Amino acid sequence: MTSARFGLLLDVDGPVASPVTRSVSPAVISHLVSLASAGWPVVFNTGRSDDFIRKQVMEPMIAAGLPSGVQVHAICEKGGVWFSFNGTGQGEVSVDEELALPEPYAAAIRELVARKYTGHMFFDETKRSMVSVEQNVDVANADYLAEQKEFDADALALMSEFDMGVCRLDHHAPNSDDSVDYRIDPTIISTDIEALGVGKDLGARRALALLEADGTAVPRTWRTVGDSRTDYAMADELHALGYDVAHVDVRPADGVPAKPYPVLTAGERIHDDAGEAFLRRWTQMAAGEASDDSAVV
Repeated sequence: MTSARFGLLLDVDGPVASPVTRSVSPAVISHLVSLASAGWPVVFNTGRSDDFIRKQVMEPMIAAGLPSGVQVHAICEKGGVWFSFNGTGQGEVSVDEELALPEPYAAAIRELVARKYTGHMFFDETKRSMVSVEQNVDVANADYLAEQKEFDADALALMSEFDMGVCRLDHHAPNSDDSVDYRIDPTIISTDIEALGVGKDLGARRALALLEADGTAVPRTWRTVGDSRTDYAMADELHALGYDVAHVDVRPADGVPAKPYPVLTAGERIHDDAGEAFLRRWTQMAAGEASDDSAVV
């Protein structure tokens, strides 16, 4: 059986890291190392910080035997930050300063969390361009989600105080120039406050640019993996650019939208359990032990 070669563009929370423990299982790490070593381009496209990727993904991959000559790329903070690594360690971290939130607003959110919300969430001090507030690991998700709505309302109100135009879901609040430049994006375990220019589509473009810059042959066939509707933007972008792409949805209960490309799921498996199942199948495909990634369960 001939081995395959796909490009992998992976969200981290959900498909790779457990949304409960915020850690990555040894099985997932092993598959990632095997795929990267087999020549499959592995690129993480996440809202997480470079610090999180370094500790939860890069260091375990290196410990698991990632070769020194194999390059892996990480697009962090939805395209605002990026870096690459191999078996010898991490390269330089790049930050798009034009996408960074104003520091006074970030400081106001930090103070808001410290004053009112520490029982349910924490301010992520590792972010370089966006502002993120995340659920405490020891808090029940239902309790966090109830509190998140109030926090998001407070974050919106602070935007108005700083004359920053913002949108949250269907709500739009322009600034004094009648423009909207920022977005409040609630997820199941966090709220990201970000410039409108960031997103998983930007991450996809940065991924292609990084592969081209380091001389990697860019595959025509890709798999994107995510756990939210916004993650489909990865596949949307690659499809628009003419690549053969399928998207893996590891949390399809939110509803699978109609798309011009295949959407794959793992039966009853969700989150990193589903992610591990697909990574295992792709590892088998890379080794010539499986022919395709249909019917992964």
